[in-house]
Amino acid sequence: MSFFRRTRREVPQLNTAALPDLIFTVLFFFITVTHMRQVTLKVKYRVPEGTELTRLVKKSAVTHIYIGKPTDEMSRVVGGGTRVQVNDKFADMAEVTDYVAAERNRMSPEDAQMMSVSVKADRGTEMGIISDVRQALRRAGALRVNYSAVQKGGK
Repeated sequence: MSFFRRTRREVPQLNTAALPDLIFTVLFFFITVTHMRQVTLKVKYRVPEGTELTRLVKKSAVTHIYIGKPTDEMSRVVGGGTRVQVNDKFADMAEVTDYVAAERNRMSPEDAQMMSVSVKADRGTEMGIISDVRQALRRAGALRVNYSAVQKGGK
């Protein structure tokens, strides 16, 4: 009678040589498709609708100003009423002028020539506040002003 020797069969190990490449590929994908918000909105605004809209061409030369009522958390701190936000803080008209001048100085000379200010205002904002912001921008030398809106008809 012959005896059969039992050999232990081992499961082959998983090749992990390509794992770092896969991880870096996924990481690169998420870095490229993720939009990082630079400003925390402290005002809430409903974007107005318009008919003759154009897209901004050079977004690196655009400075944003937000106008609207404070969010629920902020209204407890600063009260109600319409407020103007630049960067992550509320500002009055003199601070708007200083902010735009500082942004112009921060930009490269080519971008400073093409600088425009995008006003993102709530559709219920009084025209007097928008006029005050325009006067502050005029004092700062920012003559290219555009107003953000969405296409009329829900687009």
